[in-house]
Amino acid sequence: MRPVTNIATGLVIAFCALRLNGVDLLFDPVGWALCAAGLLSLRRPGDAFAVARAWALCMAPVSLVAVFAGGVRADEPIKHVIGIAVTVGGLITVWLIVDALMMRMRSHGDSSQIALLDVLRWAVAGLGGAGLLAKHGYGELPPVLLAGWFAALVVLIAVLYRSADRPYLRATP
Repeated sequence: MRPVTNIATGLVIAFCALRLNGVDLLFDPVGWALCAAGLLSLRRPGDAFAVARAWALCMAPVSLVAVFAGGVRADEPIKHVIGIAVTVGGLITVWLIVDALMMRMRSHGDSSQIALLDVLRWAVAGLGGAGLLAKHGYGELPPVLLAGWFAALVVLIAVLYRSADRPYLRATP
């Protein structure tokens, strides 16, 4: 697979839930590992892909801890802390991935999708942050905002899949 395809597939696995009898069949640490593998293929010395990869690598064990914390009672404080870490870490990682892609696009003179990617990263991070606050009792999140976050994430992943064949987003030798 191409690096950006790995990243997009990793985000699908990390952010989507396919549940069977309460068990998520899409194992989030695998998604973050796919993201890290794609980012490793794109990195060059001193660029933003290395930072995004470090965050994706950190998210793999954090999401693994979240899987094991699933059996903890819902009122335990540790479950809340882990939930916050998974959400905030995931949103930061998405931001860094999109930022690295935008910087690579700019450096190659391709500005065709930079504005769209910028709007999508703000929508995913902003609405995701609002959802985190609502989840922990700091207000109500209207269903339209949840739908907006999901739509922004889906469009972002679709844009990543469409961008995967650009020559400057292929694996570096």
